[in-house]
Amino acid sequence: MSFVSQTKPTFLAQRTMQSGSHAVARTRALKLYRSWQRQAPEIVSLYQLDLPLSTVRSKIRAEFEKHRFVEDLPVIDMLLFKGHSEYQETANFWKQKTHVMRYFMKEESPARRLPDTFLGRFLEGKN
Repeated sequence: MSFVSQTKPTFLAQRTMQSGSHAVARTRALKLYRSWQRQAPEIVSLYQLDLPLSTVRSKIRAEFEKHRFVEDLPVIDMLLFKGHSEYQETANFWKQKTHVMRYFMKEESPARRLPDTFLGRFLEGKN
């Protein structure tokens, strides 16, 4: 007997909305941010991440801070839609571990730069 994982496609689904004002958009953004932060421990255990919970939470905050000063309402609505669809895909385990780890590449890998000398580039396989 095989085990088939059953997911509900409508779990965490949300209708597309347009924000009427900046206050409504701010409320929606805070709600999404809190949802991500609440889901962070589950994401770490679900994807078996070798990262501390604090790193995941700080990365979530950094992603939201990146778009902090966006003022155009249609752009804010688009960002909220993308953020919620990412949240739904992550929480429903529709992504693979590599998709989640892509957000943490900079934190996980040491700063990579091209070697300065010819011999260093040759040994790295770069021209």
